[in-house]
Amino acid sequence: MIELALDPQKNRTGDIWHICIKELPRGGVLYGYRIDGPRNWHEGHRFDDSIILIDPYAKLIEGRRAFGDESNKMCRFFGTYDFNSLPFDWGENYKLPNVLEKDLVIYEMNVRAFTADETSSLDQDQRGSYLGLIEKIPHLLELGVNAVELLPVFEFDELELQRRPNPRDHMINTWGYSTINFFAPMSRYASCGGGPVRASWEFKEMVKALHGAGIEVILDVVYNHTNEADDENPYTTSFRGIDNKVYYMVDLNNNAQLLNFSGCGNTFNCNHPTVMELILESLRHWVTEYHVDGFRFDLASVLCRGTDGTPINAPPLVKAISKDSVLSRCKIIAEPWDCGGLYLVGKFPNWDRWAEWNGKYRDDIRRFIKGDAGMKGNFATRIAGSADLYRVNKRKPYHSVNFVIAHDGFTLYDLVSYNNKHNDANGEGGNDGCNDNFSWNCGVEGETSDANINALRSRQMKNFHLALMVSQGTPMMLMGDEYGHTRYGNNNSYGHDTTINNFQWGQLEARKNDHFRFFSKMIKFRLSHNVLRKENFIGKNDITWLEDNWYNEESRFLAFMLHDGNGGDIYLAFNAHHFSIKTAIPSPPRNRSWYRVVDTNLKSPDDFVTEGVSGIRETYDVAPYSAILLEAK
Repeated sequence: MIELALDPQKNRTGDIWHICIKELPRGGVLYGYRIDGPRNWHEGHRFDDSIILIDPYAKLIEGRRAFGDESNKMCRFFGTYDFNSLPFDWGENYKLPNVLEKDLVIYEMNVRAFTADETSSLDQDQRGSYLGLIEKIPHLLELGVNAVELLPVFEFDELELQRRPNPRDHMINTWGYSTINFFAPMSRYASCGGGPVRASWEFKEMVKALHGAGIEVILDVVYNHTNEADDENPYTTSFRGIDNKVYYMVDLNNNAQLLNFSGCGNTFNCNHPTVMELILESLRHWVTEYHVDGFRFDLASVLCRGTDGTPINAPPLVKAISKDSVLSRCKIIAEPWDCGGLYLVGKFPNWDRWAEWNGKYRDDIRRFIKGDAGMKGNFATRIAGSADLYRVNKRKPYHSVNFVIAHDGFTLYDLVSYNNKHNDANGEGGNDGCNDNFSWNCGVEGETSDANINALRSRQMKNFHLALMVSQGTPMMLMGDEYGHTRYGNNNSYGHDTTINNFQWGQLEARKNDHFRFFSKMIKFRLSHNVLRKENFIGKNDITWLEDNWYNEESRFLAFMLHDGNGGDIYLAFNAHHFSIKTAIPSPPRNRSWYRVVDTNLKSPDDFVTEGVSGIRETYDVAPYSAILLEAK
């Protein structure tokens, strides 16, 4: 190791420090900075020259080699580089999928959890890696999705919770919402403990393979906070020790304490010019170097706060991302809230570019399907594309990312199996995780052998998936819901490197011919019917609401027809009553007959018949808690 002192006369220009070191090897070098400065805490400084800090612009990070290696939990992280490798070969016939936004079906997933379980049947060295994901692309194609949204893949320390005794020191952070560096791919997702250079290479192999299958890659990115925690128990690795006052929001009126709009102890100062430049450079790097197709911004309302934390209407960073030429081909998705109460669903500053996770869609769909009173109008609004939120300026229905389930919260199976969260394993006495889940256990809390309850749960899961796939907007589903994955009621499972989070390939095989079949068929039906994926908001000629009971709070039945203009109409009815409804079926278009494609009350394979079943009469008995889809042919 050598340590070189920087001379402010030679090595500083304005606010930029720099050094040129000749005759270094072209790879295999670890480097960092030791930085000292004023110790005036009340002015926002947190200098500590005992720590070697990571270069914020390092393109690769070296840390421990094996994921979750508790024998090396106090490992230090360093920047590194690779000028030995030849440029990555993307291939002669390589092209970007360029899926239209209106055609996206997003699969939210975790790289490690997808193949970490032994039931993945992969070699142990490949489980939980970028290469492991490549091996399972056939599953994604069989399911029918055309985009993956990867939980964080920037370098993070999965053992950060184990660095000191605390109630959560048994946990391993498998979700990764705790970024160490914004340029480096997570090195422990390399196969065979291969380290950062191999991780970078294999990440590109994964993107290339997904693109070859026509699947886009969207990254879940965390620019709202970092791993460096709070002032009470800081984990200083980079930004805090370089310029705390610039990189983080501090309250200069309160002893320069860190402001915490992220719920994680610190808030990245996104609209400071220096920080903004870093974020834009990071995003461009992932597009140019790794060919990713888009980004989902975690707690994106933080990006809408000024340097003092005050909300601003036209945030410079959000505008710059919207207008950036390198990012112009990217899908850009906001999670439009933060932990400081800045809820911007339908109101996120967007420049007609940003899509949003539609939290109101999630809540309204959940409440109607489980049978809450007074939800029919809201359910209709959400299915029809949430025009009340997004029909503004040049925004489109696909700017609403519709979801019933996401990584945080209940899985789909748990949504229909638990009334309450069961988070005891997280070490916070059940105080973590959301309390407002709008879930219904169908009569018994948790696992049961009662055949009637299990049949009702199966029906409800199909009802949710049908509603999602016939809604105008961009549907997103969670990894594992295609076979009914359970986390046993844990709705905040970020810290479990176990079957709680890991995809269970054996369970998938067991459900291939019923639950999975329905999910896959429904996705493919959506992608083959333009009437379900409109470019523009639907008007009165596109839909007929078969409804004169809008203002009856007790009505939990909704039927409507979607018109495609060529006679290929679709009839849908959702019954969230606990009794069956005999409903009149309208006449089909001229020279057409109705065919039943979906009845969620029927067992597989009758619950979904692609070619449809003829003989539909003038009325149809829609069973309790079920839904039907008819197609005019």
